[in-house]
Amino acid sequence: MEHLSKRINSLSESQTIAMNQKSKDLQAQGVDVINLTVGEPDFFTPPHVKEAAKRAVDENYSFYSAVNGYPDLLKAISAKFKNENNLDYKPEQIIVSNGAKHSLANAILCLIDEGDEVIIPAPYWVSYAELVKLAQGTNVIIPTTLENNYKITPAQLEKAITSKTKALMLCSPSNPTGSLYNKKEMKALVDVLMKHPRVFVISDEIYEHINFVGKHVSVAEFPEIKERCIIINGVSKAYAMTGYRIGYMAAPIWLTKACSKLQGQMTTNASTIAQRAALTALTTEKTYTYEMNDAFKRRRNLVLGLMKEIPGFKCNVPEGAFYVFPDISYYYGKSDGSITIKTDTDFCIYLLDKAFVATVPGDAFGEPNCIRISYANSDEKLTKAFKQIKEVLAKVK
Repeated sequence: MEHLSKRINSLSESQTIAMNQKSKDLQAQGVDVINLTVGEPDFFTPPHVKEAAKRAVDENYSFYSAVNGYPDLLKAISAKFKNENNLDYKPEQIIVSNGAKHSLANAILCLIDEGDEVIIPAPYWVSYAELVKLAQGTNVIIPTTLENNYKITPAQLEKAITSKTKALMLCSPSNPTGSLYNKKEMKALVDVLMKHPRVFVISDEIYEHINFVGKHVSVAEFPEIKERCIIINGVSKAYAMTGYRIGYMAAPIWLTKACSKLQGQMTTNASTIAQRAALTALTTEKTYTYEMNDAFKRRRNLVLGLMKEIPGFKCNVPEGAFYVFPDISYYYGKSDGSITIKTDTDFCIYLLDKAFVATVPGDAFGEPNCIRISYANSDEKLTKAFKQIKEVLAKVK
């Protein structure tokens, strides 16, 4: 609209949210849609964490906290980094925000100026490029391949860096591909970055605890680059707390101070009740988290097996997170006699209309030959969904 700012008109709507809403609209009409769009665990928040939230209400945690969060929560996050990642971050190097997405927005808006370049490997999470646009930065997208498990190489990174490069965006484990960088691969990227001291790394590690292959590797583990790392994390995925909206960032003090200034003008503190619940989540046993991880690994294997029964689906083996990102371009140009599939969006709409399964077009993630499917759902629904997809696509020739 003519009255809206150029800033908002330049942004794209989140396709994950849009497809989720289309699924809900059909469900409201009585259609039995299986929704495989959402990026959240289908588990409930652990009982002891819910009790902590209830207790916080009873104990009147109803007033503002400091903008960057309660001191005991900051200490708990600092201890988490030390105990789980062997990283030393003082509480003053940490800021708690309204979800990891808010933490990302804070970091990008405080770091990126007009004309600054941000390198983003594709496929990427939908909000990365849009947040860079919001900061008037320039996205430099590096395409990756299925054959390389959707990971950038050191040579690709070196080639992409220019005098205008301000940051590299990393996501490991990745949304949407489930790929993650091992220590050797991460070190090779760090070696390139060490030649370019002006370049920062914004590392989204929200899927840290949904990992099927071994210990999580953070880019900040390499001491030579730690002072240029901005680590983004939160409690949404590991503790099934997406609606609580608690994310956090660890970074050099000068950046956390800047983010606190920005957040102070925009939202002040994150929910005090949710902060108390997050404190309990971070300071108690992770049995619930490990059980979720085991369930996601089982579902991954189930989905990979089911996809093998569908002609034309090509997919990497995800090593973390809870998504598969199959290449479905085999179906482009094919038809069921009345509808021709030309794009990833056509494909997703076809699955929604004919198979009653909601997925997300890959173009939203920078890869239009693919779609994203979340397996954060029950084994029963996943089996039913892929049965319906297989039956519908059998008619497409």
